[in-house]
Amino acid sequence: MIENFLESSKYAQELFEIDDEIVEKIERESLEDKVPIITRDVLNFMIYNANNINAKNILEIGTATGYSGLFLARIANKNGGKLTTIEIDEKRHKIAKENFEKLGLLDKNEMILGDALEEIPKLDQSKKYDFIFIDASKGQYLKFFEMSYGLLNENGVIFIDNLMFRGLVAESDENVPKRFKTIVRRLREFIQKLNKEYNFILLPFGDGVGLVRK
Repeated sequence: MIENFLESSKYAQELFEIDDEIVEKIERESLEDKVPIITRDVLNFMIYNANNINAKNILEIGTATGYSGLFLARIANKNGGKLTTIEIDEKRHKIAKENFEKLGLLDKNEMILGDALEEIPKLDQSKKYDFIFIDASKGQYLKFFEMSYGLLNENGVIFIDNLMFRGLVAESDENVPKRFKTIVRRLREFIQKLNKEYNFILLPFGDGVGLVRK
């Protein structure tokens, strides 16, 4: 067991270098504005997984400022496909579109403004995705998963971030603040369902990463 987990995480994050000034600025501004974006170690692992399956068509649930989507879009475009990304917050959606435009990715990919619970059923149900990234409202993770699993190709991967929700999922009930109890309960139930019914693994780094392979 690694005793100093935070220092180890920092070390892993520093291994992932961003050599694009625009992307680095997007990351910095997102963090300054306290937008919950993916950490570098988890991002690096996600890129690794998407690249390893040569993901062509990718679905992202939770665009935020577009930071993670920029990397996923490049992978999809490189393989002759595109990223479809959904964001419920109008301000963040606007910022994300601006960020995609700066990098020449706006016209090659699809950016949807709306509630994923309403927008996923509107997607072309005959189109399958090789890689799906879920990083949106934690209380709705089960619904997002169930709605998108049918859109996943055979051998495709669903990558789920923040499954441990600040580590509270692993805490005893008395240590979970009252305002988070419902979210934590739902995440625990979701994890148990994935563990029993799907080809799933939970990795305890970042804030908990779950992978499901179809």
